[in-house]
Amino acid sequence: LSLGLAAPPTVRIVHSGLACNIEEERYSERVYTIREGETLELTCLVTGHPRPQIRWTKTAGSASDRFQDSSVFNETLRISNIQRHQGGRYYCKAENGLGSPAIKSIRVDVYYLDDPIVTVHQSIGEAKEQFYYERTVFLRCVANSNPPVRYSWRRGQEVLLQGSDKGVEIYEPFFTQGETKILKLKNLRPQDYANYSCIASVRNVCSIPDKMVSFRLSNKTASPSIKLLVDDPIVVNPGEAITLVCVTTGGEPAPSLTWVRSAGILPEKTVLNGGTLTIPAITSDDAGTYSCIANNNVGNPAKKSTNIIVRALKKGRFWITPDPYHKDDNIQIGREVKISCQVEAIPSEELTFSWFKNGRPLRSSERMVITQTDPDVSPGTTNLDIIDLKFTDFGTYTCVASLKGGGISDISIDVNISSSTVPPNLTVPQEKSPLVTREGDTIELQCQVTGKPKPIILWSRADKEVAMPDGAMQTESYDGILRIVNVSREMTGTYRCQTSQYNGFNVKPREALVQLIVQYPPAVEPTFLEIRQGQGRSITMSCRVLRAYPTRVLTYEWRLGSKLLRTGQFDVQDSTEYTISSLSRDSYGIYNCNIINEAGAGRCSFLVTGKAYAPEFYYDTYNPLWQNRPRVYSYSLQWTQMNPDAVDRILAYRLGIRQAGQQRWWEQEITVNGNIQKGELITYNLTELIKPEAYEVRLTPITRFGEGDSTIRVIKYSGKKTFVYKQMREFHCGFEDGNICLFTQDDTDNFDWTKQSTATRDTKYTPNTGPNADRTGSKEGFYMYIETSRPRLEGEKARLVSPVFSVAPKNPYGATNTAYCFSFYYHMYGQHIGSLNVYLRLKGQTAIENPLWSSSGNKGQHWNQARVNINPPTSFQLIFEGIRGPGIEGDIAIDDVSIVEGECMKSDQPANNLRSGAVGTLAHIRLIPVIILMSVLSHQR
Repeated sequence: LSLGLAAPPTVRIVHSGLACNIEEERYSERVYTIREGETLELTCLVTGHPRPQIRWTKTAGSASDRFQDSSVFNETLRISNIQRHQGGRYYCKAENGLGSPAIKSIRVDVYYLDDPIVTVHQSIGEAKEQFYYERTVFLRCVANSNPPVRYSWRRGQEVLLQGSDKGVEIYEPFFTQGETKILKLKNLRPQDYANYSCIASVRNVCSIPDKMVSFRLSNKTASPSIKLLVDDPIVVNPGEAITLVCVTTGGEPAPSLTWVRSAGILPEKTVLNGGTLTIPAITSDDAGTYSCIANNNVGNPAKKSTNIIVRALKKGRFWITPDPYHKDDNIQIGREVKISCQVEAIPSEELTFSWFKNGRPLRSSERMVITQTDPDVSPGTTNLDIIDLKFTDFGTYTCVASLKGGGISDISIDVNISSSTVPPNLTVPQEKSPLVTREGDTIELQCQVTGKPKPIILWSRADKEVAMPDGAMQTESYDGILRIVNVSREMTGTYRCQTSQYNGFNVKPREALVQLIVQYPPAVEPTFLEIRQGQGRSITMSCRVLRAYPTRVLTYEWRLGSKLLRTGQFDVQDSTEYTISSLSRDSYGIYNCNIINEAGAGRCSFLVTGKAYAPEFYYDTYNPLWQNRPRVYSYSLQWTQMNPDAVDRILAYRLGIRQAGQQRWWEQEITVNGNIQKGELITYNLTELIKPEAYEVRLTPITRFGEGDSTIRVIKYSGKKTFVYKQMREFHCGFEDGNICLFTQDDTDNFDWTKQSTATRDTKYTPNTGPNADRTGSKEGFYMYIETSRPRLEGEKARLVSPVFSVAPKNPYGATNTAYCFSFYYHMYGQHIGSLNVYLRLKGQTAIENPLWSSSGNKGQHWNQARVNINPPTSFQLIFEGIRGPGIEGDIAIDDVSIVEGECMKSDQPANNLRSGAVGTLAHIRLIPVIILMSVLSHQR
């Protein structure tokens, strides 16, 4: 069974940013260290067909922390000006629906060093009142950093060390976990009054320089003290300007003054000038506690506070309480009645009430008792008790609330007491419950309230403990009507209206219930579905009801465009189907199924089409680029067809190509003979592409239905082969990318290999040695070489170490390990050429290096290829060792390193059977999963 080219994703993370250090720990943990403020750039290299979707996410600790609001869905994750909180583990996940998603991660460590701060204390805990009572002083130095900081102390220019001065102790208290260094000066001596410096260092990691802070200790050094030149509290009227003045009364060095507010940040309009804080045009929102803090890093900071109170008078209400000794709630002559008034007042102690009857002032008497309610029970409340109500007591009573400080408008509340003052009653008009409405409408729920005065009505849900449409648990209404805009189905249910005591009678609440029924049209699935099918085949469409109210669904109808196909009624079933037994050109189009109830219709839409699915470009081809002339290049474009059997046979592809950034497409048709199989690799060679331009390529399949879905990709001229690393069945490296294919310089050698191209080399290069171009003949292409000019000496070594390669799983029934063909090109030209050696290092045997290949002496002014069969039993690395010869004309270069599964071909066989004569031909290739190495087999069908 051939599964074709489909391949599950693989993923690898490479870095191209400003890393200080990359550590490979235990082959699994990768750590990328970077200095704060630099640019983090991680790239996810993926293989797999179809092209996998890539997603970057981040985890910090155990909680998943999505950075920058969402995941990043492209290959390169770039964070410029990285900050310390952005360190953590970054995951790259690639998935294409085949097998398990591929996930790789890397830990990013952000390094930083903040300015150190020195604080001075009488004791490590708190400063004593008399700062030099014990005549022993502690200097503490603290700096935030990653990695942990190291501290050193100086007195003047003298470095202080533990034991160097018996009057000085340096130690790290156990409770600070080594983060701080404390300098203890015992029984102060004259020489201890000096300038002290604390140097914080992270050992120059990431080139972070040391930071220093100094403190001058003298016999005047003292902790700060301050005083406020303001009252506490300060009571002001809104709109006034207020100024708070804070002055220092002691402290050496001179303390700095800051103002803070207990309820968060200072108001935006605040003006600060040293210790003076001014708030122009103060409002109630600006009220609260303001504190002045003085700090000079000696002892504890000093703090003084004041409370600003902004006068306010608001929310006036009243209620009438009938005689509690009678069962009915009526007001009658001969009974007692109490009128209560309430306001919100700030400050409450300035609040005063005065009472009037028909505009004349009232005094408290035996029959008219004026009292103030206990503030703890009901703040801001006054009562007028009328004992033994008489006819002459009928009239308008007014309570006036005011603040003693003035400047705030009074609140006046009128209450009418007469024979028509009666308790409230609530009813719901007969036609107003149950109330039936449709989703999206505006509806008014109504409770009729009678009585005098008419109280505020409170609406709430009676059937469940949920919020009202406005979000509150209760909604106030002055006319008994609750208006709901844009009604939704969740609002179906029972609502309660009830009287409140406010602006009415203080009696047991009257209440009534209103039922609301919200109708909505059927919710159906699928709302939209695309069906692709070829002519002559059958399809069935099905539309299902999920929810509807009323649930009695009336009818359904199927339509193609405006043409009615079929109608019917639902009995007990919840879905309807429509079948086309043989599709024709006239059968294609949009089919709608409408399911209808009293509230409206729900619609399922089906787009029936013969459009072919999009082709999928194959990105994993090794080296699809070759150069046949100096100014132009060619490209081997490869793709598979998605679901080729779903619609009619693909007759041709329309190929569009345009230079990147251009508007106009150049188009041609590529004819297809025979049927394309699922997973079949199709190859087409693009020629006459101009170096070094990039191109957009668009590919559209064509069937007898017409054009199918297009796919677009960009092809770029890369100068030469770039390396591909495919589950260690293939590795190719031309040293073109910034990270030289993850090769690293060996730390144990005498000097390094250098990356160079002929175009970028030093103008003072040594003649008569080294290559004039890279292996492909390109002046722009890169290679690695050893520079043997002075100060290099004969016999010195430069060693280049490959990344770790994981070998393919061993066949349990096979007797041998997997064979690989290891090849590279080398250039050894010059009269002083030394030696080039290649070694194999196996996992777990880092001390043992097995010689693979060696060559010495002048080999001429050209590139040579070396091929070696290797059979590593486990993960391995390769090491290139260049040894300097007796003089400066001894430069050795390497290029185009490759490792391919399978033994090397004999040297008389061509390595690539791509012929120039194959240009412009269309080729089909079937791949079985075992054959991962692909040669482009171009042939005419």
